[in-house]
Amino acid sequence: MAARRLVDAGMRILDRNWRCRDGEIDIVAADGDALVICEVKTRRAALYEHPMAAVRPEKTERLRRLAERWLERHGGPPPGGVRIDVIGVLLPARGAPVVEHVRGVA
Repeated sequence: MAARRLVDAGMRILDRNWRCRDGEIDIVAADGDALVICEVKTRRAALYEHPMAAVRPEKTERLRRLAERWLERHGGPPPGGVRIDVIGVLLPARGAPVVEHVRGVA
C-alpha cells in the first residue's frame, strides 16, 4: 500500500527493505531529482499510538544515517537532495485501511 501511494504520487521506487549494518530503509524512491527515504509504520486502530507518533527524533536521525549509507553505495546525493517521508497505515477494525503520507519530516 505504501509503495503504491508513492507511485500514485508520481514517484519511482528504487529500493524496498534495503539493509546495511546500521539498519533498514523501508522504501527508497525518486521524486523528480530528489531522493526520498520513506519510513512505513502500520498500526491497528485503537490498540496503539497513531503510526506517525512512532517516528521520533531518534528514528529520524537513524534514517539520516541510513540515507548516507545508501548514497555511499549508490553514487552520492542527487541534484534535488534527500528528503525523509513517513507513510502511516492505520488498520481499522472494519473498513479500508487509512494511508497517510507526510513529506519532509526531518
